[in-house]
Amino acid sequence: MVVESTSRSSKGAVSTVEYDYLINATGPRLNFAATPGLGPEGFTHSVCTVEHAVDTSNELDRVVEEMRGGARKTFVIGTGHGLCTCQGAAFEYIFNLEFELRQRGVRDKARLIFLTNEAELGDFGVGGLQLKSGGFVTPSKVFAESLFVERDVDWIVGAHVHRIDKNLIEYETLDGQRSTLEFDFAMLLPPFGGVPLKAFDRQGTDISSRLFNASGFMMVDADYTQKAYEEWSPEDWPKTYQTSYPNIFAIGIAFAPPHQISRPRVTAAGTVIAPAPPRTGMPSAVMGRLVAGSIADMIAGRSSTPTHEGSMAELGAACVASAGANAFVGGAVSMTMFPIVPDYKKYPGVGRSLTHTTGELGTAGHWIKKILHYAFIYKAKALPFWWLIPE
Repeated sequence: MVVESTSRSSKGAVSTVEYDYLINATGPRLNFAATPGLGPEGFTHSVCTVEHAVDTSNELDRVVEEMRGGARKTFVIGTGHGLCTCQGAAFEYIFNLEFELRQRGVRDKARLIFLTNEAELGDFGVGGLQLKSGGFVTPSKVFAESLFVERDVDWIVGAHVHRIDKNLIEYETLDGQRSTLEFDFAMLLPPFGGVPLKAFDRQGTDISSRLFNASGFMMVDADYTQKAYEEWSPEDWPKTYQTSYPNIFAIGIAFAPPHQISRPRVTAAGTVIAPAPPRTGMPSAVMGRLVAGSIADMIAGRSSTPTHEGSMAELGAACVASAGANAFVGGAVSMTMFPIVPDYKKYPGVGRSLTHTTGELGTAGHWIKKILHYAFIYKAKALPFWWLIPE
């Protein structure tokens, strides 16, 4: 394997690494180029890297100073393309932003707009949820819309951004309408692609097309047969994350999903607006543990095939989305779902377990997120009993 260093001390240095087993866990390529004018090199901001987040924070400070001088500002937060994933990150950012503007005393001078490719609020790229909360079952659409109304945040759903110019977003919605939206500050997430890797066999023949799909994601043990939405099945999703080469695996964003989870939609003009399936956070970590266990058994000679399985149609996930970082007046939306990919045969009508699919908003969520922050750092350092901390 040929690798190029990105560390400060040896940036750009190229070296060769031999391997017996390979796990592709690169995460995404941030495809800002998919939308003209999108991203830090264009006219919008991002929170996808540390550098992006710092720059965005600095720009927010500047805008707030203008607001303190009496200026009114429009903030647009959301997704910058019809095929984006990770809508939860934009959801989390807009409510942290709303909280910060209140804390800084300028909320009355701000209009907040959530621009998303989701067909409805609360879709989150997983087709929406039926959430058990306070003894009641609430659709995630109602759960999300209630929060947006409470915090006075406007929303535009089913949107694909065509182009961004200075202070102007051109977008199309599912009804075929093309519109423009003026803004003073925008944080729009890019669509993800696979990291542009090339693969060669021992003879030097390019075998990239055997390992990667057109978007650069690595193909694993999923069913990639083209099917209509009505024919999608939980069985389509990979279980071992092993490629056609027995010593190569891919997890998290790096693996190619068989299809979306949410229903894909197309406008009258033929524009595809279809949230990509989320694969970050807890699912990625669980996949890593499963693949590591399989490789350990293969190295030890206990098996020649993967011994651990975990399809996203069999795994659950928990997400704590901050809605204000303050120990006393802050809060977070705490959500769980099981399974991630709905199974309508096992859970007729709802697709997921109503016992294990929940949603709550409150200050306790902030404390949970804080505790998890330090727990995950502890686990990452492999300190004593790190393995007791769940993903």
